[in-house]
Amino acid sequence: MRPGGALPRRMALAALAAAQPGGVLACALPPSIILTLPTGHYLAGAGATVALTAVFAAASHRLPAFRTHVLWRGRQWLPGMLTSYLGLVLMIGLLFLGFHGARDPMHNLLTLVFWTGVWVVLPLASILLGDLWRGLNPWTAAVRLVRHVLGWQGQIGLARSGYWPAVLGLFAFTWFQLVSLHPDDPLTLAQVISAYWLVIFLLGVAEGEDWVRQGEFLTVYLTFLSRIAPIWRRDQGGRVTLCAGLPGAQIVAMPPLPPSAIAFLTLALAALTFDGLIETFFWMSLIGENPLEFTGRSAVQGVNTLGLLAAWALTAGSILGALALGKRMGRVAGPFWTLAGPAMLAFLAIAAGYHAAHYLMTLLTAGQYALAALNDPFFRGDALLGLEPFYISMGFLTDRGFMTALWNTQFALILGAHLLALLLALRLSAQDAPVSARPMAHLPMTVLMIGYTVLGLWILSSPRGA
Repeated sequence: MRPGGALPRRMALAALAAAQPGGVLACALPPSIILTLPTGHYLAGAGATVALTAVFAAASHRLPAFRTHVLWRGRQWLPGMLTSYLGLVLMIGLLFLGFHGARDPMHNLLTLVFWTGVWVVLPLASILLGDLWRGLNPWTAAVRLVRHVLGWQGQIGLARSGYWPAVLGLFAFTWFQLVSLHPDDPLTLAQVISAYWLVIFLLGVAEGEDWVRQGEFLTVYLTFLSRIAPIWRRDQGGRVTLCAGLPGAQIVAMPPLPPSAIAFLTLALAALTFDGLIETFFWMSLIGENPLEFTGRSAVQGVNTLGLLAAWALTAGSILGALALGKRMGRVAGPFWTLAGPAMLAFLAIAAGYHAAHYLMTLLTAGQYALAALNDPFFRGDALLGLEPFYISMGFLTDRGFMTALWNTQFALILGAHLLALLLALRLSAQDAPVSARPMAHLPMTVLMIGYTVLGLWILSSPRGA
């Protein structure tokens, strides 16, 4: 469980070294902290998934309403364009540190803030509090300003491509994170982010700022995750409405996903699965690597690229295959995509739950380094956040009570995501009378969701190396 490849392993090693009373010698082996979900949790989760699935299916006529409740209405006090400019300024500052700061990823704010803040903390916050990225998006204000200065308000037809540009961006990012050689190198990361921002900016100027919401992968991903939030806000005409509801209440009101959005969601699910699988002993033995003597990323770039593609193909194929089989078993008439579009919305819950469970350990370990760097960005004893100097500690990993709570949390996130997805699938199908009237149409997808949950628990329980 790590963003940017070796970064959390380096953090773990540095923390363990700092805890030693004497000198530290370098080791040629690539050791790491190995945490596995106890087998009992894995087996209990598999049994609970099957049992609760049966209970929920039997009580499908008494589903929760997923209503939206308005908590507060008022005037928007901070313009969205202003916060977008702030996001752009912060990004430029971090890029400057990436280009000119320390090359050690544990002593460079760009690496720490991006891999921990943007890729871990922000998605988790969005799952709880709604779409926080929309206000900080570093493209929106810049695109609007340049289009206004140029007097260009037209389009070049990119909107017709749907979510496919975001699919391409997500695949490139996932490859960079999991397969490329130096995703945690500050200079490399700064170069990649700069090039990517420029490409999206130019396309946004050509097509319009609204295109960014469906063409930029991070915006699409965080927007999808935010649909799970029990609290969210709506902005319209300078007014703000604060809403609340059961997790997933926003999903019930979403339109069906088009094929390009389905491709994006299946890739996101595959990326999370492969990120957990790539360092397990099972995967390493499959590709002929000794997990205790890992030869390095360069030796497995090709096979891991193929593995990522295979994971995407298997994820998309199994989900779409289950939908097609359910359509046939239930004898549901109509085009395939009219069934797949609404059904795929339920998988947003699985994506959110898996992201939270997968990166929880990264939040607790790498998050300490990010917090320390934000408090003392130049590593000279400052306390910009008002925090006293503190030592990075991994001592909690030896505390049985804490680790039991952590395992239980990961277990609950995986199981809860499955149950919420099942509830949403039943609710969404209930809105479609022809489908809900044919129980056999749900059977293949229900079995697939159970299998997906068991797979997630198995990956968490698997020992890992590298």
